[in-house]
Amino acid sequence: MVRVYPPRNTWRYYDLSIQPDLFGGAALIRRWGRIGTPGKVRLDLFPDVGAAANQLAHLLRQKLKRGYAVRS
Repeated sequence: MVRVYPPRNTWRYYDLSIQPDLFGGAALIRRWGRIGTPGKVRLDLFPDVGAAANQLAHLLRQKLKRGYAVRS
């Protein structure tokens, strides 16, 4: 997702993905920062893919409310 608003010099991205972990659970990986920079990464572990997907949907709704747009 991206949020671009030149009058306020806002050029941001936010990326969400789910990956399996080594213990049978799932990891929600979040990457964010200014477009063109490496940004930051956060890894949240969940007991299963369903719990990770629920959190991903929650974060997606939050970011869409804040003005982010899904890019293909």
